[in-house]
Amino acid sequence: MAADALDGPVPAAAAAGQRVLDLLDKAIDAQGSLVRKNIARARQRNPEATPAQVIRTLERMYVSALTGTGAAVGGAAAAPGVGTGVALALSAGEALSSLELSALFALSIAEVHGVPIDEVERRRTLVMGIMLGGSGSATITKVAERTGQHWGRQVVAKVPLETLRQINKILGRNFITKYGTKQGIIVLGRAAPFGIGAVIGGGANAALATLAVRAARRAFGDPPPAWS
Repeated sequence: MAADALDGPVPAAAAAGQRVLDLLDKAIDAQGSLVRKNIARARQRNPEATPAQVIRTLERMYVSALTGTGAAVGGAAAAPGVGTGVALALSAGEALSSLELSALFALSIAEVHGVPIDEVERRRTLVMGIMLGGSGSATITKVAERTGQHWGRQVVAKVPLETLRQINKILGRNFITKYGTKQGIIVLGRAAPFGIGAVIGGGANAALATLAVRAARRAFGDPPPAWS
């Protein structure tokens, strides 16, 4: 995200927070072209699957993948002979993977609902809104001055870009505070003694994935009855 995402140049004290936003942008850019492949993968076993069935498969894929990466890195980081510096480096790399999985999930759900999102500003709103859960939803609807359910359809695809930029400035601050803090705790937790790190990493990622799934359901509502 651009440096002005936080209302001006980023001071030294906010450098870590800006890195979180930079990782988010990197994840969104990397996953945008993979959305249709991800949906095709979800339909692989059942090409005749309805949108609702595909969404449930995407949800399971996302939770499973995020849980697996957290547990794997937690186990590796806490293995005998792995120093703290290496453990933290492994966990930092997994943080980017988590953001990539979350971005791919959010954009895939939007695509299934018939709301393809090509503009990067709209993608930021969608991904941060879903990852922040209820607080993200409240911010989006308040700043956009829209009421009603399912902001993923009514706000992200329709409000002017200038309004979205205002929304993303606020979401960016909240994202740094909430996601950055959560991820920092998880990263340190994965460096715990072998076995404990795997449990912490897998369990924490599973909880984050479950919250994102619930937020996506609120953002878009019921799946379309058939493919458009």
